[in-house]
Amino acid sequence: MTFDQLLTATEPTPPLMEVRNISKSLGGKLILDDVSLSLNRGQLKVLIGPSGSGKSTLLQCIHFLLQPDRGDVILDGKSAWEMSHFNICSFRQKIGMIFQDFNLFDHLTALDNVAIAPRKVKGLRRTEAYQRAKEELARVGLSDKFDHYPAQLSGGQKQRVSIARAMAMDPKIMLLDEPTSALDPELIGEVLNVIAVLAKGGMTMLMVTHQIGFARHLTDEIIFMEAGRVVEQGSPKFLLDDNSESRTALFCSHLTELTGR
Repeated sequence: MTFDQLLTATEPTPPLMEVRNISKSLGGKLILDDVSLSLNRGQLKVLIGPSGSGKSTLLQCIHFLLQPDRGDVILDGKSAWEMSHFNICSFRQKIGMIFQDFNLFDHLTALDNVAIAPRKVKGLRRTEAYQRAKEELARVGLSDKFDHYPAQLSGGQKQRVSIARAMAMDPKIMLLDEPTSALDPELIGEVLNVIAVLAKGGMTMLMVTHQIGFARHLTDEIIFMEAGRVVEQGSPKFLLDDNSESRTALFCSHLTELTGR
């Protein structure tokens, strides 16, 4: 092995995504205060924290649905600020976004909801777009719902359609903003199961959630936010250990008392 090959072999792989010193104010109030984090390929990290801590705003700033006041997002070595000067849509295509309230088109079937972006944004031919849509709906367990409209689907099925829609765009990373918060308790599991399958398949994800059992067993790292800042981060084993005195453990114990889980 040459010296250059040895150097390359020992250099750490750069993160797929870096959030660098993001700050954001809304209505004169500081919502995000110098937030930084990173995600390596294939990692699933979870954002936890009290309401108003800035978690959802952070995801929107990463996706540039909200423009940060300061800071930058580096995705696969490219700056979002630099991309935004040319084509912010190109940057967003690389990031799938799953919202709390599904955001499906009510007048389109599940198949049409998933196929429309590959057709209109990526320029796939109709047959290719619909074949990809069928594959993604099958992956989330909805092969029998191709022709169903959102009004004919349960909340869990709607959220699975939205996940299939995001995956059909071949994102490098997925952002999930409390994807189970609008669901009845019996429907939460079907969505979390889909997310778990994606994680095991190597999808890189950053997820806001209060599903502590999921965070404990399936995430690589928990990031705890409070008052617009990252105050703790570490492995679930470290932060949620029974003997832990972390701020994360205290917060999660209160959640468990409230939900009985």
